[in-house]
Amino acid sequence: MTRAFGKEVPVTAHILVIDDDPVQRRLLKNMIERSGHICHMAENGRAGLDLLDRKGGLINVILLDLMMPEMNGSAFLDALAERENTIPVIVQTGQGGIETVVSAMRAGAFDFVVKPVSPERLNVAVGNALKVDQREGRGRTGRRGRSEAVQFDDIVSASSEMLRVIELGRRAAQSNIPVVLEGESGVGKEMVARAIQAGSDRAHKPFVTVNCGAIPHNLVESILFGHEKGAFTGATERHTGKFMEADGGTLFLDEIGDLPLEVQVKLLRAVQQGEIETIGARFPQKVNVRLISATNRDLINEVREGRFREDLYYRLNVFPITIPALRRRKEDIPVLVRAFVQRFAGEQKLARPLAVSAGALALLTAYDWPGNIRQLENAIFRAVVLSEGAELTASDFPQIAAQVPGYGLAESGAATWDTTAFRAPEPSAESHLPSVYPDFRPNESADADVPDNAISSVDKGGHVRKLADVEEELIRFALKFYHGQMSQVARKLGIGRSTLYRKLKDYGIDPDDPMKEAA
Repeated sequence: MTRAFGKEVPVTAHILVIDDDPVQRRLLKNMIERSGHICHMAENGRAGLDLLDRKGGLINVILLDLMMPEMNGSAFLDALAERENTIPVIVQTGQGGIETVVSAMRAGAFDFVVKPVSPERLNVAVGNALKVDQREGRGRTGRRGRSEAVQFDDIVSASSEMLRVIELGRRAAQSNIPVVLEGESGVGKEMVARAIQAGSDRAHKPFVTVNCGAIPHNLVESILFGHEKGAFTGATERHTGKFMEADGGTLFLDEIGDLPLEVQVKLLRAVQQGEIETIGARFPQKVNVRLISATNRDLINEVREGRFREDLYYRLNVFPITIPALRRRKEDIPVLVRAFVQRFAGEQKLARPLAVSAGALALLTAYDWPGNIRQLENAIFRAVVLSEGAELTASDFPQIAAQVPGYGLAESGAATWDTTAFRAPEPSAESHLPSVYPDFRPNESADADVPDNAISSVDKGGHVRKLADVEEELIRFALKFYHGQMSQVARKLGIGRSTLYRKLKDYGIDPDDPMKEAA
């Protein structure tokens, strides 16, 4: 059995691979067969349609390349729609640009993967497609109760970045090592923390959450460590702190960067010696707590600025896990949307199954979601509650549509797309790939027009530039060219992801705005 959305689906399925590259077809065939599925292959869209005509209803999932001769992927999707064929289609894209993704989703693609796809990413995409194929025509929905523990299998994801996060979380769960979860607000740090707790030997012990940024500074110490009766004015009774509540279990300190410095000292002692000092108590108390912290700040920068203790930083930051923003893993959006729709439709006890149109998926995938998964979840919840038909369309997300370039709502309320806003440039023999080779022209021609994607090897004075300067410029260009897809940037530059992140820090490069100069 394989898993999708944390549930099992049949192992054996018939998957049609449509790709004009014979080497790519063989690689995909090997990956598919190693997963226990049966692979059928076609060299272009026309051959794929012919094979579908011969095989009838045998094919469960289609893996489609977009750039092919005779009939490309877009034309194949159009032909599939004309035939009213509902087989889930997973699109392969070479660059992962938002224009390509939006076009494919609008045409009815179920999911997309970026070449070269890893076996893990392909398995997730196929598993999710098979789950939807199984669920076709059925209104069954289900959801784990809010009071039940969150497992790693409950984390819906399709991106390699999040699969890596889940892998690291599983490893962290096998010990009591302190964990720091880094990432923007709304990316799901608490869910990962709960999954770590559920996968550990403390699974049936308390899980206590403290939002350090939501507590008044003068009350933080009392809330964390507790106080005795009469310890200070207003302390009319004894209070047990969060550390004692979590004794034997896990304490999750959210937004730990907001802790006052004086409280950080006591937290350091709790981490180092496993004991706390209750306000007003004569002796310290022993506690057995697994500590998981979370922050949306750069803690090492907080240390440099003197707002976070360096010794505490190194005590907590033993096992850091960075959760990427949703805009950097857009392949997660379609699976998250479907999971949220299924969940909320069940909660609202809708009498009918609720689907999501291709236009709605394209719109939601095009948006960058500054509030991350929390914002996406709220948008889906609102749309489900207000839905009137059997399908959510783009017009059910007016607030999102207003913020996506090239999209508008007509007076009738119908969804309209300005396709030119998302149209990718036509490839040509001269502009198929960007030139990133150094400009070796003589200095006297420096005033001539230089292509935007050319990286000069000499400075304005005619001297060879420093290697570090050229490297920085190339990294900035790669980030822009591959739309912030960190795995692909690292792969194309021939370096590891950890090396890439280190260089981003060294050069002060913002991955979200790579062309912005550091202050």
